[in-house]
Amino acid sequence: MTSSGYGGLFGALFARGAVDLSDAAWLQAMLDTEAALARAAERAGLAPAGSGGTVTGIARAELFDNGTLGSAAATTGNPVPALVRELTRRLPESTAGAAAAVHTGATSQDIIDTAAMLLAARALDVTLADLSAAAGSCAALAARHAGSVMAGRTLLQQAVPVTFGLVAAGWLTSIDEARQELHRVRSTRLAIQFGGAAGTLASLGDRGPEVATLLGAELGLPVPALPWHTNRLRIIELAAALAAACAALGKIARDVILLAQTEVAEVREAAAPGRGTSSTMPHKQNPVAAITILAHTRQSPGLLATITAAAEQEHQRAAGAWHSEWQPLTALLTLTASASSWSVDLLRNLQVAASRMRKNLESARGLPQAEHIATLLTPALGRLEAHDLVANASTRATTENISLVEAIYADEGLAATLTNAGISRTEVEAALRPESYLGATDKFIRRALAAHEAVDAKLST
Repeated sequence: MTSSGYGGLFGALFARGAVDLSDAAWLQAMLDTEAALARAAERAGLAPAGSGGTVTGIARAELFDNGTLGSAAATTGNPVPALVRELTRRLPESTAGAAAAVHTGATSQDIIDTAAMLLAARALDVTLADLSAAAGSCAALAARHAGSVMAGRTLLQQAVPVTFGLVAAGWLTSIDEARQELHRVRSTRLAIQFGGAAGTLASLGDRGPEVATLLGAELGLPVPALPWHTNRLRIIELAAALAAACAALGKIARDVILLAQTEVAEVREAAAPGRGTSSTMPHKQNPVAAITILAHTRQSPGLLATITAAAEQEHQRAAGAWHSEWQPLTALLTLTASASSWSVDLLRNLQVAASRMRKNLESARGLPQAEHIATLLTPALGRLEAHDLVANASTRATTENISLVEAIYADEGLAATLTNAGISRTEVEAALRPESYLGATDKFIRRALAAHEAVDAKLST
């Protein structure tokens, strides 16, 4: 099992996509940090010429045994001391002076925190690419179905008409907002950690800031104003941005699951041999992608809570709180990346039954447009009286199983009120057409699509 907790049996579900946060990936990120530090020490003149290259040459995860390092971690509280010893031991005898470049000025937290930043950068690059693809599919759905009327639902009941294009535009906007926050974190909040024993880099004298600058350049990560050993806001912002992306994807998956119910059948995932099958029921085609996305996103709030709770850390180095971040952060990066990959599959292949959407809306026999009738009556009667009259007609339509227009004109008082207000039956029937009560739907869709284009342009620069 990998350090993300999703190997083997569950890996295809919970570690989908190109992001690697396995034990081997963690080890390589720590080795990359040690190698970059060795090169920085050499550039600063604190290690012999060529030592940085020598260390880099052996800083390859396949040369080390994770099991051995893990066992040693139980003695020291983290795997870095054993890694440093093994890295030094593996230096060729002919370059013994290169040992001076290993772990120069660093403490274990410097290596693990910087490795975490490297892994986060790599994971976010892949996640952002997948979210971009998912957003593109949402934009296509919004444009294609701008006029596909369906029931808007509040509290799981039919409310007023909307279009599926507006639903997809809502999905699009939430993904784009998540993309922008992840991009901000990726661009501005990931940074090296390099402070030595207590954040002073005292072992390097006055050369510490210089080595830190060189380390950042070697790794392609920003150099913060100060070491952040017990200031965990960077980690919280990263975790919060990941959890927000999960929230956006979870909402989409939940919508798809509800719309794919047999009795609703307004969308479905693309069929494929064996996909969504049941172990007992041959007819089933379960919405596998949507279900799996929710299995990911349901875990993110707890992981974020753990990381946030761990941010209260004592003095210059934490006793346990820092250590508690490693697993939940790894899991949150893994789950967000995997959910993003699943979302590409879900949205790219989503099948939309526009005719079924209209049929379900029409099955309510005009009730979702009751608000429109009340709006027509408001100038003559006032909002509250108009609301109550139409509410009574709606109740009659439901209890007598008739259409709203039939219920309206079965009520002689309401019918007379409409006539006195100069509203004909033809106008009432026109007002009960779903397309007549879509408000700013088209404008909102256009805004979402324009905003999406702006986000794409911004994030591509």
